[in-house]
Amino acid sequence: MCCEGLNQRVKRLSFVDVKLIKWATFFATIIVVKFFPQLLRINYLVLVIFMVLCAAKPVYVTWIKKS
Repeated sequence: MCCEGLNQRVKRLSFVDVKLIKWATFFATIIVVKFFPQLLRINYLVLVIFMVLCAAKPVYVTWIKKS
């Protein structure tokens, strides 16, 4: 598979590393919104739809899929 090397690298991350990545993403998002404030005018329904679409596969793999 093409991503096997990346999967091995991700497995080495600790819980704290993952949390730090989340915080870095959060602050990077704030920077993007500061540069493009018109993004705040997007309808919340559209954002919820994008959130559900992006979360569907990880939720399926983590909680529903067997092995």
